[in-house]
This record gives sequence, C-alpha cells and structure tokens, in this order.
Amino acid sequence: MQMFSFLDKQLPDLILLDVMMPGMSGFEAIKYLKEHPSYTNIPVMFLTGLDDSVNEAQGIELGAIDFITKPFSKAVLLNRVKAHLALDNMIRERTKQLIERTQQLLLLQNNIVFTLADLVESRDENTGGHISRTSAYLKILADGMLVRGVYIDELRSMNMETFISSARLHDLGKISVADSILNKPGPLSEEEFVLMKLHPAKGEQIISQMIGRTGDSEFLSSARLIAAYHHERWDGTGYPFGLKGTAIPLEGRIMAIVDVYDALTSVRPYKGAFSSEEAFRIIIENSGRHFDPKIVEVFKAVQAEIEAADMRGPPNART
Repeated sequence: MQMFSFLDKQLPDLILLDVMMPGMSGFEAIKYLKEHPSYTNIPVMFLTGLDDSVNEAQGIELGAIDFITKPFSKAVLLNRVKAHLALDNMIRERTKQLIERTQQLLLLQNNIVFTLADLVESRDENTGGHISRTSAYLKILADGMLVRGVYIDELRSMNMETFISSARLHDLGKISVADSILNKPGPLSEEEFVLMKLHPAKGEQIISQMIGRTGDSEFLSSARLIAAYHHERWDGTGYPFGLKGTAIPLEGRIMAIVDVYDALTSVRPYKGAFSSEEAFRIIIENSGRHFDPKIVEVFKAVQAEIEAADMRGPPNART
C-alpha cells in the first residue's frame, strides 16, 4: 500500500482513510497504524459512502477520531480537519507540559529524599557514604538478578529507578534513635541494641504517615518496604517482625545483603573494616540463614562489579 511507503519517509499530522479501498480496507489500515509504535499517535479520519452506524462505531472503536459521510462539502471537510489538528496540537502541548511538570516533581522528590537521607546519615558519625554505596551496590545486584532471571516476574513489576532511589530512605527510622546510641564509641549494650532495633519499624511508621498525608505512591510504597524489612533474616530470626523466607518482601531481601556487605567493609568504633573477600565469605556462609540463597548466588556472580563500585580503597586505608 502506497500510504505505508509514504509513512516510511514522512509522518503526517493527520491521515484520511476511505473505508472501501483496493487491496486493504480502511479498517485494516487503521488497525495496522494503531498497532505500530511509530504511527499510533497520528489522528485518523474516515471518509466513506457507507451511511451505517455499525461501520462508524467500528471505526471509532479502532481509534478513528471522526467519520465523514460522502457526499461532503470541501469547506466542511477542511474545517473538521482544522478542528482536529488544533485539538491534537493542544493535546500534544498539554502532554509536553505534563511531562515537564512530572520531571520537576521527580526532581523535587529526589532532592527531598537526598536531604532526608543526608540528614539521617549526618547524625550517625559511623556511616559516612553508606547510603551512596548501598545504592550503587543495590543497582548492580538488581541488574544482575534481572540478567539471570532471578525473581524476574517480581523485578519486572518494579520500577528500578524508583526502587534504587527509595532505598536511600532505608535507615530513615534512625532519626528516632538517640545520638548517644548512634555514635557510641564501642559495642552497644543489650538495652541499647533493643532500642536500635526499633529503627526499621519506626521508619515504616514515618513513611506510612507520609502515605496517609499525601496518598500512596510507587516511591513511598517501595521506601516503606525497604525501611521495614531490610533487617529481616531468611531463617526468621531477624527483626522487627521475624518474617521467614519469601514472606519477607523482595525489596527487603535484596537490601539486606548490600546493607550487611557495606557494614562489614566499613570501619566501626568496635571493629575494623573487613576486606571484600572476607565480607563475601561471611555473606555466602550465611546464605539460607540470614540471606535469600538465590540472591546470594547473584551477589557472588557480580562480586567484581560490587568491588569496583567501592571507591574507599583497601580496608586499612579507611577511617
């Protein structure tokens, strides 16, 4: 059909089709147009000698914007075309404005997230750079899972950019933990550790309050899951809910590995930094106990990428 040869060279602002055409009917042509990503947004009008409400309904159902019955006057046709082009231009302009507004809101959202995350991290003198590093590790691990088909259906249902960004709030609940506990120069007492273990539930509570005030969103839902469940353990001995196995949301199971890896390879007042090899060994040994075995297998496979994303230098150089 000549129309498709023309479309390969230039995209029109509007297409006029007759219902009865040689070789391919107008209905077949519009169906093809609407199924093709490059043509689907081009407005289509029908010209037809068939004064039939059934045919008109079929054309509209297939995506036509108007149905003009023959015979028609040139002036009427041109005015209808102009009206539809004006409407299409207005829709395109409003869509452009909506996209720009959405991008502005996403930028504002990310800035708020970074500010909140930085505020929490600035209170904890022991975790400098933790949020940036875990975000980098999280992306590598999630990408590795996608490539290897691990929990592929669940991952495909998630927005990866939102997942990575929302993970920056995983320790938001620490805002409720006293400075004396966060920055204690040594191991926590049993009582202090009990208070520290409240931060996942507190983080979930804070984010749930945000959802209650602003309405649910993919970003806040993801942030809530990560904050609430990143200290759960595969064998059910984690906190704060003691969930076991796949009852732990996938977001929490992924975050648990990168969170522990960064903690192991970081200096703390009560310990030095483990090497990457030592940290990987500990995580692998805890596969099936602390961590989801399937995700650990992927973590092993992306070890080189994880190590390359850590720009802190060797453990003995970290302060």
